[in-house]
Amino acid sequence: MPKITVDNVDYNTEDLTDNGKAQLASLQFLEVQMRKLQNEISVYQTARNAYVAALKAELAKAS
Repeated sequence: MPKITVDNVDYNTEDLTDNGKAQLASLQFLEVQMRKLQNEISVYQTARNAYVAALKAELAKAS
């Protein structure tokens, strides 16, 4: 029986109402989307750091 934990209390997902199951599905979907966005932000931060480093190198050449 799959379980979820909310506020340190375990619940059997099979015992949820249909609305509870829908809320859980929405929550799980949202968590996946948030992880994707966090990963995307990490990529952007890495790229930003590379652009800053490249700009600094160009500025050093110009000085």
